[in-house]
Amino acid sequence: MKFLRRIWKRYSKLGRKRKNKQIWRKPKGRDNKMREKRRGYPTVVSIGYRTNKKQRGKIENLMPIKINNLKDLDKANEKNIVIIGRVGKKKKLEIIKKAKEKSIKIQNVNIKKFLKNNKEKGERK
Repeated sequence: MKFLRRIWKRYSKLGRKRKNKQIWRKPKGRDNKMREKRRGYPTVVSIGYRTNKKQRGKIENLMPIKINNLKDLDKANEKNIVIIGRVGKKKKLEIIKKAKEKSIKIQNVNIKKFLKNNKEKGERK
């Protein structure tokens, strides 16, 4: 469950069309309906929403590893899910090909779509 501050949809500075600005702030106003946990309003952070200890920090029951180069990919195995960092297209292509060979899942890239699009671009040149 994702908890967001009360009127984040109204202003861009609070996270409208900007995911990194969508952060939690506790509602504190006197007449705030969200603070009163009224029906029809977004949920408020409270006891009972926390995930299990075994599941915490995992994506699809796999531990995430951030990867910036091919050397980092050697650390990953089937028990990990890979998140590719800020890498250029050439390195990203190499990383994806090697991950596909090792049968490692990648979280933030659709492998088939990425390889298909980049094969077409290579043929045009």
